[in-house]
Amino acid sequence: MSHQCVAWAGVLAVSWLAGAPLAAQAPPVAKTRPAAKTWAAPRTPDGQPDLQGLWTNSTITPFERPKEMAGKEFLTEREAADYEKQVAENSNRDRRGATAEADVAGAYNDFWFDRGTKVVASRRTSIVVDPPDGRIPALTPEAQKAAAARAEVARRPPTGPEDTGLPVRCILWPTVGPPMLPSGYNNNYQIVQTPGYVVISIEMIHDVRVIPLDGRTHLPPSIRQWMGDSRGHWEGETLVVDTTNFTGKTAFRGADQNLHLIERFTRTDPDTILYQFAVDDPTAFTKPWKGELSIRKTPGPIYEYACHEGNYSMAYMLEGARTQEKASARAAPEGSR
Repeated sequence: MSHQCVAWAGVLAVSWLAGAPLAAQAPPVAKTRPAAKTWAAPRTPDGQPDLQGLWTNSTITPFERPKEMAGKEFLTEREAADYEKQVAENSNRDRRGATAEADVAGAYNDFWFDRGTKVVASRRTSIVVDPPDGRIPALTPEAQKAAAARAEVARRPPTGPEDTGLPVRCILWPTVGPPMLPSGYNNNYQIVQTPGYVVISIEMIHDVRVIPLDGRTHLPPSIRQWMGDSRGHWEGETLVVDTTNFTGKTAFRGADQNLHLIERFTRTDPDTILYQFAVDDPTAFTKPWKGELSIRKTPGPIYEYACHEGNYSMAYMLEGARTQEKASARAAPEGSR
């Protein structure tokens, strides 16, 4: 029982013993606590909110809301804990097979993965937050045709390196973005600020985003880049990054070269950045959509990702495809050759 409750109980007891009416007794004076101080991000030497440091966006929160969670935007604390436990048990690749072949088929054992163990700080059931159902809007008919064409290329034996995906060619991963989304590993970032620039070094494939803050205009539409053309500015405590000039080859979730992305970085406490992004691509999606997740402090280090160092897979994949074609040609009936 608190001191105030004890004091109030004493007043009741004295009133009853003295036979005096309760209304005549003055209630105890409540002690007021000082107002909690609002946390403010530290400042860089030029006075901007300081986002610098090593960060990770690893999370087990799914990108889109699972069907079994339809209509449920947030998890309770208990539900989040149960979900984290369930995912940890189900994602351990070392339990999937007892043979060496099964282990190799899983790519790596569980030690090498860094998918995270926690849901996002908000306990949302998906990274996609708008539309409210947590699902990406439908693709336009034109974007659906483009997606089908890419899928057809992916199904057939590659005729050359260009038929393989961007991650296979060590060009771009979703972790790099933008938007910067978590993957199975290498979810680490280093943010560095100088007067006029914010620089984001990305562990995956060792990419770097250099974001000017000087108000310059975007590059001409004829110049397209894998990570687009980013321009930043501050809105109070939030870094806002506007990115255009994407190449249609990136095809983020079905997007094309008209993708327009707005990112917002807000440091909410010493160990957390709220990362929000808005996707607008009217020729690819039937309506705009948004997402958000937590970026958390990490001790690091960030390792060099030498993607092509000692990598013989590209040559072997193409050699294997040509071998399959020759075998198919030999097996074909005489009249069909």
